[in-house]
Amino acid sequence: MAGKRKQHTNEFKARVALDAIKGMKTTGELSSLHGVHPSVIANWKRQLTEGAVDVFSRSPGASRNEEQVTAPLYEQIGRLQMELAWLKKKL
Repeated sequence: MAGKRKQHTNEFKARVALDAIKGMKTTGELSSLHGVHPSVIANWKRQLTEGAVDVFSRSPGASRNEEQVTAPLYEQIGRLQMELAWLKKKL
């Protein structure tokens, strides 16, 4: 029976992916060193290279995702619109 999958932190993933990009060691060597399958390291490396553009395109203070910021605001707008409609019916 298979055990639980390992959950790696984002810092660990970034460190391993950077080591893979540097090319000082092969993917197999990194795999045995960090205890991660080579295909996983290749995926992390690909994600890092594809996501590198986003690092420089964002402003320094915009670390939160736009959706995380706008979702509560849309919820509040919906509540206020419902209250307004209810008050219009009562008056």
